[in-house]
Amino acid sequence: MSRRKRSSLAEDLVELAALLPWWLCLTLAPVSYAVLHPYATAPVVLNPVPGQMGSMMNEAILKGLATGGQYILPIILVTGALVSFLGRRKREALVRSVADNASGCALHSMSWQDFELLVGEAFRMRGYAVAETGGGGADGGIDVELRKGNELFLVQCKQWRAYKVSVTVVRELYGAMAARGATGGFVVTSGVFTKDAEAFARGRNIELIDGSALAGLIARVKDQRPAAMPGPPPAEMPAANAPPVCPRCGSPMVRRTARQGANAGNQFWGCGSYPKCRGIRAIG
Repeated sequence: MSRRKRSSLAEDLVELAALLPWWLCLTLAPVSYAVLHPYATAPVVLNPVPGQMGSMMNEAILKGLATGGQYILPIILVTGALVSFLGRRKREALVRSVADNASGCALHSMSWQDFELLVGEAFRMRGYAVAETGGGGADGGIDVELRKGNELFLVQCKQWRAYKVSVTVVRELYGAMAARGATGGFVVTSGVFTKDAEAFARGRNIELIDGSALAGLIARVKDQRPAAMPGPPPAEMPAANAPPVCPRCGSPMVRRTARQGANAGNQFWGCGSYPKCRGIRAIG
């Protein structure tokens, strides 16, 4: 099943605006009108000085764009704010439905589109910056890109219930990670993985998250996260001397010392749930 094709530039602009927080779109809407309105109402020079015809044409083009843009751009931003707000509400509802449903029916019954939204929201709640790229349909491609600082992580979502996710999917993700220079990757499914897939992922900074692990993760981050308040997000102050959290699974990290290799004797942050998770961070 392929994704809906966009039929106009306006739809693309609304989608771009919807990537911003809704409150920021509403703030930018009157600002855009205030910036463009003076250009739209500027007088037109009817008798240009010889040799300045090019300048007059540029001013006329700018005035024409500003005349329409002073109304169109605020409408696009307000529409984007509405899409962003409704999208946020939908994602929060998906998280609640999975966290409150111990049987897993909510996770297994949702569409693959909602599954991708759910996965993106789960990582967003763990502190990642999330870009839902939509890898081309119900199967194949990178569906979500994650960032923490300068680190890039790639995610493939497989809303498969009838059969196991094979090693081929994990190999595809590993190839995409190498091509993009990603720090790590995740394959997330509502079902389970084959033994070959699990074996291939070991030691390659790829975490496989099956349906039960995803439901548990969502329940944990939902309990740890305070209820969302409308408006701009408050600034978060890190606790003094608090260890960082693992960039892969969100668990607290512990100081470890490398025992071999070029970094032998150097300390680093290692995931507290090792060897189940092999996430690391540099110290300093």
